[in-house]
Amino acid sequence: MVATLSDVGAVPLDELPAGVQGFAARLSALWVEAVDIWVAGGWAMWGIALVALVMFALGLHVLLELRGRGFLTVPERVWRRWIDHPDERHGPIGELIRFVTDGGGKSDHDIALAFAHVRASELVPFERDLRVMKVCVSAAPLVGLLGTVMGMLTTFDALSSGSGGSKTMSMIASGISEALITTETGLVIAIPGLFLQSYLARLFEQYRAFLAHVETVCTQSMHRLERQRLVAGIRRQAVARIAAAVRARGGVAKPGRRRASGPEQKGAAGAPKFGAPNQDSRSEVQYGTIS
Repeated sequence: MVATLSDVGAVPLDELPAGVQGFAARLSALWVEAVDIWVAGGWAMWGIALVALVMFALGLHVLLELRGRGFLTVPERVWRRWIDHPDERHGPIGELIRFVTDGGGKSDHDIALAFAHVRASELVPFERDLRVMKVCVSAAPLVGLLGTVMGMLTTFDALSSGSGGSKTMSMIASGISEALITTETGLVIAIPGLFLQSYLARLFEQYRAFLAHVETVCTQSMHRLERQRLVAGIRRQAVARIAAAVRARGGVAKPGRRRASGPEQKGAAGAPKFGAPNQDSRSEVQYGTIS
């Protein structure tokens, strides 16, 4: 029987090059062998398959989600600049900074509350998925061990009930095969899962440290802005008090004109100008001339 893909317009398999045909033949033989091994492993193979499906599906999901956060691709100098330049923000990191710093009136307490919400919504799902993966890594060899026990029970049952003929030997071989296949399959699933879970846990810790670092930088930035606003407010209050004090004293004197007060004002009003003789001095001059 020749396998073709003529329904989608492909070339029949027997018309492909010899190398491709050989590869397809080996792939088909491996598939048949895998199916035979699966059947020989007994019902425990279904349990191992379920554990593997859950573990690797969660691993792929966590990997894609962590990679999609963008914390490995955005340099620190870039997202530090985004804190003070909102127009340049983009991507998941930009959305994160916008969420925790949006609104100029936010304080350090508001930043802490915002990051607490981020940790609850971002880190908790990853922690849950990684715990499930860890359980699956431990469960895979245990399910394989359970299949091993069932295979050994099949073997001992064949030894106790068989008459020593070919049928008995076939049952013994089937039991031993089931015991070994399930153990091997459980280890084959658990070992790569262990490495994958370890890598994802390390990646998750990097993301946690990144969020803590961003929180520290944002808090310092908000503290700096609050200090600047406080200093500006104190200066405005000082200027307002000075202006109020000046208005209370009668206003600010214009340049070139000075208001006299006290003895100076009295002297300017009552005393004659310097160099101009008064009435008494003119009389004395006249009397002196007559005499």
